[in-house]
Amino acid sequence: MVSTSVPFAEDVFTWPSDNPQLIGCSCPECKAVFFPMQPSCGVCGSLAVERLLLPTTGTIWAWTTQDFLPKAPYAGGETPETFKGFGVGVIDLEGVVRIESRLTESDPEKLKFGGKVELVIVPFRTEGDTEIVSFAFKPVLGV
Repeated sequence: MVSTSVPFAEDVFTWPSDNPQLIGCSCPECKAVFFPMQPSCGVCGSLAVERLLLPTTGTIWAWTTQDFLPKAPYAGGETPETFKGFGVGVIDLEGVVRIESRLTESDPEKLKFGGKVELVIVPFRTEGDTEIVSFAFKPVLGV
């Protein structure tokens, strides 16, 4: 039985939270935005980057499906017998930044370029009585 859930890594998304958000950073000097958060600006090298909570909605800029079992450190505990392919996309977070993310949908008939998506927290694996969680983007139906 799972007694607690923790994020797969620190400082990637706010957790626990009723309204989780991805944690990025912005450079006050050149205005570049990055995800995940990093200690310096990847454009100008400034050390003055600031924590930035990113939008929870966006659009699919590009996507594909992954039909092979991920290797460490991305393995989620599946076996060749239990593995199901998943979608991967580049998500434009309301023009703030584009990020790569797992999608909750893998059916090509249900994914479209420019489709609206929203951030969700999903189970990744279980370690003892602790559930490790990650993030993904779920298509917004009817939009």
